[in-house]
Amino acid sequence: MASGVTNQAYADAAERLSADTATSTGAQLATVADEILTVAGLLRGQPRLRRALTDPSRPGDDRGDLFRSLLTGKAAEVTVDALATLVGGRFSKPSDLLDATERLGVDTLLASAQKDDALAEIEDELFRFAQIVAGTPQLAATLSDIGAPIAPRAKLVGDLLDGKAKAITVRLVQVALEGFGGRGFEASLGRLVELTAARRDREVAYVTVAKPLGDAEEAALAGKLATIYGREVSLKVDVNPAVIGGVSVRVGSDLYDGTILRRLNAAKQAFAK
Repeated sequence: MASGVTNQAYADAAERLSADTATSTGAQLATVADEILTVAGLLRGQPRLRRALTDPSRPGDDRGDLFRSLLTGKAAEVTVDALATLVGGRFSKPSDLLDATERLGVDTLLASAQKDDALAEIEDELFRFAQIVAGTPQLAATLSDIGAPIAPRAKLVGDLLDGKAKAITVRLVQVALEGFGGRGFEASLGRLVELTAARRDREVAYVTVAKPLGDAEEAALAGKLATIYGREVSLKVDVNPAVIGGVSVRVGSDLYDGTILRRLNAAKQAFAK
């Protein structure tokens, strides 16, 4: 969703949906989000429909009306209105419509969580599940297999998280299975963690240490990073004894690696020259 025209179409649809759901409950927003994500699934499997709905030779109102004819009676009016607004915008390429629809569904899920004051918990649940997947090669291979049907993978996620995570967390993981924004499964999970944190106006800092940090150490590190980035930071700590000591911190594309392992590797490279 990088192009300016796509961003404008998304912004118009998001504004329309926000206005129409201003008094909605978290549960009502979750229902709308599920409808939007169901439409995203339809668009994913229908490339001809995506082309028809983004055809620049057809006026936006015509494309919006076409979309309304497909959805009316099958989704809530607020869902139909938001998506018709989205389709009425301009897109650089047909796949951008899918990305924008998917993002609108995710953002609506996060708005639902925000209404229920559950964003922080969902952010942590997503991160913990991502850690479990990364540490279990067989599970990672199974969930990341884009050649396998989505239904059994989604059921596996549901079974694994049953009673251990919020329903919105489970739904977001299922979105990641589809390849959110064209990413792989594990990259999709990471992006969803970041979007959840951003909804709380926070940066995500991925921290790797050899042993757990104490509360005071975490608070001090979060404070230093908040000063650097100009807003609060959500620490995601991974304990990995292999780094031996020190701390590695990644925020977006910025990497601060002060681990002993990195220093040893640098020394080995220097001696090998």
